Amino acid sequence: MRASVRCPESSRPRLLAAAMATAAVAALSLTACGGSGKGEGLRQEGAASPQASAPAGQAPASAAQPSGSAGAAGPGASSAKPARPAASTAHGPGGKGGASRDPYAPENRVPCTAAMTEVVAAPLSRPLNHLLLTVTNKGSKMCELTGYPIVKFEGAQSVPPVIEESKPQAVTSLPPGGKGYAGVILSAGDGSAGEGWTARSLRVGFQGSERMADAALQAKGVHVDSSLRVTYWVAEPGDAVS
Repeated sequence: MRASVRCPESSRPRLLAAAMATAAVAALSLTACGGSGKGEGLRQEGAASPQASAPAGQAPASAAQPSGSAGAAGPGASSAKPARPAASTAHGPGGKGGASRDPYAPENRVPCTAAMTEVVAAPLSRPLNHLLLTVTNKGSKMCELTGYPIVKFEGAQSVPPVIEESKPQAVTSLPPGGKGYAGVILSAGDGSAGEGWTARSLRVGFQGSERMADAALQAKGVHVDSSLRVTYWVAEPGDAVS
């Protein structure tokens, strides 16, 4: 009688696990060797799925652009370039390295001349025998009234001297449209300077310039004598006749 051999119950699970492992290895081998029949190899775990090919001349959608590049704007971002800041200059409003256009700037001030001014002569009732000269800047730049006016009355042999006590602390400067003043003592009130004469015309000049401006006098003229004197150019009419 042939004796039957029986496997222990505990060995069956091991045999079943070994058989399943053998089948899994066989299946993987078939897949790696083209088991699909289309020549596809084993796909690596974690690899991205193939992308659809982009049209000729166009980069694939998955191509990443470097951070900060022109085309890396996120959703909703504007495609317009940021505004370029205005260039600053070190030379003020004038720019281009030149002087500024401010007429009050010291570098833009010029001497007052007859060409840019208008002069008016008006006799005063008080004080007696005084004439007030008013000069108006008609130019586009600030001008400076240096010193005192050079006055030439009809019939005068010389230019009258200046009253030193009238000298201002600073040069009188006129902005465009501004006015300056000077006083003229026409004659001595007590007649101590002689008989004098009547002048019907007056010309006024400026320090540093040869050109003179005509200043109209009243129709009857003004009486002058050898005591004729002038004040410095000042900023206030009261300072010219005090």
